[in-house]
Amino acid sequence: MIADRKMKLPVLLILVLSAALGPVMIGQESHKPLTNADVIKMVKNGLPESVIISSIQSSAARFDLSPNGLISLHKAGVSQKTMDAMMAAGGSKPPAEAAAPSVAEKAPPSEAAPPPGKTKSRVPVVSIVQNGVAQKIPVEKTQLAQTKNKPTSMAKLATDTAMIQGLQATVNTATGEMARHVSSPVAGSALGQAGAGAFSSILGQRKPKVTYVWAIPNPASTNVLSTDAPQVSVNFSSVPGVNPDEFEPAIVKLTPAQNAFRLVGATQGKEDALSNSSVEWEIYSGFLEDHVKIQSQKLGPGQYQISPASPLLPGEYGVVLRPVSKSKKFSGGDVVRYQGEGMMFDSVWSFQVPASEN
Repeated sequence: MIADRKMKLPVLLILVLSAALGPVMIGQESHKPLTNADVIKMVKNGLPESVIISSIQSSAARFDLSPNGLISLHKAGVSQKTMDAMMAAGGSKPPAEAAAPSVAEKAPPSEAAPPPGKTKSRVPVVSIVQNGVAQKIPVEKTQLAQTKNKPTSMAKLATDTAMIQGLQATVNTATGEMARHVSSPVAGSALGQAGAGAFSSILGQRKPKVTYVWAIPNPASTNVLSTDAPQVSVNFSSVPGVNPDEFEPAIVKLTPAQNAFRLVGATQGKEDALSNSSVEWEIYSGFLEDHVKIQSQKLGPGQYQISPASPLLPGEYGVVLRPVSKSKKFSGGDVVRYQGEGMMFDSVWSFQVPASEN
């Protein structure tokens, strides 16, 4: 009996210590940041998507959100909603190890990354990943003006003072009100014509073709990056009236114009193109813009990860959506009303690479 008691004492001691130390060990394990491997492991073991997302939301994380990391997740069967949750969590560190907030983390709530699982957006969503943190970039609607000059270069168009005055006209309240009424070519386009003092001059001298210029207001973007090699997530999979397989994202260099606008691109078209609701305008077949060479990975219909092929030089840039086929036709009415496929072509997500980054 005495021998049995001596044998049981070490066993009881081990059990007591295990019970005491178990929560501590579990607590230490729970504070270990989640990684890509942890998410893939949960997916491979059949955990429900909702459980995986909840785990991501409630845990510290150190994810690899580089293009290669996201591609590996996609190939491993990780769903888009789960990857969105990972993008929102970013490469955040445990509270005790958290560093000072980055520029992206200081962004207002309206510019924060989209909530996990909210992927059914009716407008395209563009986020830039910096230092492991995903920052949603607000969309900017282009303004349109026309000029008699041919689109030979963006730099030359930027010196067209009359065209810039036309752009200024499109942003004032009176012209904005006119844009809501499409009973005439002038009202429907909300367009500034270079070299004209009034919209009536458009009707006075009709030409077969004019040059349309797309631009966004202000000389510089408020989205200043801390990297010259951004990773960009683009999602336009649920835009009404748009076939996502007919568009793809691109990065273009924006051209500052007279300290008032940044020019996006230009093309020629009929003088009444913007009042025409017929789908017959091949906007992109001869579109002039300064493309940046990119690396692009298509994750699904309307879902892309892109990044510049080489570090960007200091300057103004924009993410745009362009038709896969240059011969694709648009409705001028959709372009001026900023709806459907016209909205896709009119949208820009701008950012700035400061000189200090190079």
